[in-house]
Amino acid sequence: MKRYLFLILLVSALLVVACAPVDLNASVPVYETGIDPNAWVTVPAGEFLAGQHSKPTMIDYDYEIMVTDVTVAQYVEFLNAGLGDGTLKVSDDQIVGFYPGDEFHSGRHEMEITAQDYIYVPLNDPSSRFDFDGSAFTVKPGYENHPMANVSWFGARGYCLYYDYRLPTELEWEKAARGTDGRAYPWGWELARNNANFYTSRDPFEDMSSFGSRTTPVGFYNGKTYDGYVTLDSASPYGLYDMAGNVWQWTANIYEQMHYRFMRGGSKDTYDNDLRVWVRSNATPTYYGPGVGFRCLRTP
Repeated sequence: MKRYLFLILLVSALLVVACAPVDLNASVPVYETGIDPNAWVTVPAGEFLAGQHSKPTMIDYDYEIMVTDVTVAQYVEFLNAGLGDGTLKVSDDQIVGFYPGDEFHSGRHEMEITAQDYIYVPLNDPSSRFDFDGSAFTVKPGYENHPMANVSWFGARGYCLYYDYRLPTELEWEKAARGTDGRAYPWGWELARNNANFYTSRDPFEDMSSFGSRTTPVGFYNGKTYDGYVTLDSASPYGLYDMAGNVWQWTANIYEQMHYRFMRGGSKDTYDNDLRVWVRSNATPTYYGPGVGFRCLRTP
């Protein structure tokens, strides 16, 4: 009887630990990856194999895309600049900016998006990576080179446009992620646990005691070893990092009779299947979450 009672208590304790929330703002390890978040690469014009069934698809122009996701430090710089020049404002614990609206087609499930201010990022959210003292934004220590997450599609688009960039389309994103040989992942055909930050990848930022996870610094999976954790170099054929895992990435496409926006790449909280380059997810453009970020594109 005592043995069964012990087992019941043990299982109960494990369930409590498993359900405990992750303290997303606890101190984090700080590692220098050597990957420059200000770097860009050129994706040349030409055909590539798109989608799960490798359909030959042409993109007939060169474009440049960021090597990493936009970082918290980069986005905080934008927030301070936008707040200073009036592009952005703080309203009801949100940072908001203007969007000119979408053409409305009266689709059966289409939501009308009119010209007005929309949320970019929330303030005072447990998973925010920045602080605001009423006049300026600062990065939470240790998160400077982590991807900016908790950002809506409006917030991602707003950042890009502020610097005369834009979000990549789904096809532009996919070509940059997989190159021209039809591979399933940015680095090749197979996925190992130390290729990317995804569910239970067991990197130094993952809190296995509560089955939670945090982002890793941009470019973390570059072949280096961090405190005994060996990563594989997981760059795409064009040298982009984190095109699978860490955070989902917003894309630019706006489809007729549909208000949803699409994202690619999977995140720290998704299973391995979502890291394949053709997998899509979607959400309303006001959605934000700790596993959603973005990177920018520009054309020469």
